[in-house]
Amino acid sequence: MADLDAEVAVVGAGVVGSAVSLALSRRGVSVVLLEAEPEPGLGASGTNSGILHTGFDSVPGELETEMILRSTALRYAVLEPLGVPVSRCGAVVRPADEAQRKTVAALATTAERNGVEASLRADGSLEVPGEAVTDPVACTLALAAAAARHGAELRTTCRATAVERRGRDFELGLAGGEQVTCRVIVNCAGLRADEVARLVGDDSFEIYPRKGEFLVFDQPPSEPLERILLPVPTKRTKGVLVFPTIDGKVVAGPTAVDQEDKDDWSVRPEARNAILPKATAMYPPLADSDPIAAYAGLRPAGRRVNYVIARSTVCDRLVNVAAIRSTGMTASLGIAERVCELLRDVGVRLGAAEPLKKGSPPARATQWWRRAAEHRKP
Repeated sequence: MADLDAEVAVVGAGVVGSAVSLALSRRGVSVVLLEAEPEPGLGASGTNSGILHTGFDSVPGELETEMILRSTALRYAVLEPLGVPVSRCGAVVRPADEAQRKTVAALATTAERNGVEASLRADGSLEVPGEAVTDPVACTLALAAAAARHGAELRTTCRATAVERRGRDFELGLAGGEQVTCRVIVNCAGLRADEVARLVGDDSFEIYPRKGEFLVFDQPPSEPLERILLPVPTKRTKGVLVFPTIDGKVVAGPTAVDQEDKDDWSVRPEARNAILPKATAMYPPLADSDPIAAYAGLRPAGRRVNYVIARSTVCDRLVNVAAIRSTGMTASLGIAERVCELLRDVGVRLGAAEPLKKGSPPARATQWWRRAAEHRKP
């Protein structure tokens, strides 16, 4: 690979980095998008649930909620022209007892405060028609490909290993010995975002992996699942959910296991017993089914921080987009818009957004969930 020059280097071609690159390139900014893996979406972005949330249950006033709600407003104007498959199947939350009925009623109040359509039924269940499901790999690849059509340079197998300042420029050293010269770095490196920040001397946050394991099933013929079944959340986790995929399967999960190893994508033997009882309580037909696949995703959780989207206090031309946990796919378009605003504040000239250049969705040989299960095998 020859050395590159660009106004902005985006580190990480997950769904957030790809969305940021598309937003910038549509506004006339020269962008190089660097991905350590052989292709986009092989990290957390391609190993999640693929659910596009509405923000009905998000804490009002928080940055994460703002990004989710903004993304919801932008979503279909971007995803539909790019050919990203989306099933607007809706979701339901059903309480199991009186305590859970109160929690679900509180969720209805939160949805109203966030301006999200939701209906509280007489049996205490909450229906959220705007919840949807996509193919998370197709979504990530489509955003990256669209960014390239608008002029962004996508380079894969390019891990950033060093950063040096040259006056008002940065020189990023890559693992293969090449260099990228840029004015601004946007750090969307997911699990490695803290490591990238430290290359510029910023140790203000730390990322650790929270493992979420999933089981994949064929659709039970007796009672096909047609919408997302959401559990009543707890303070720590949203819990195990059950949802139909774009390609006609059923997925149950995730678990929530905090760990230290950023390279351990294995599915634990005990994952099945952690998921199945909760999943079958919500969707009894799974009791007679065996999983056809299992995969794990590592969510980039922050220690005592969540949703870091800001210029670094060490160098304002480093923009950190970090600790974007399970809602990264949902919030990616809003995050991209926020990053554009931050870059404008440091002198990056952004024009009006060009109309999206349409293209065929990238072809893939395997389903996204099978890709997730097979790529990270030990």
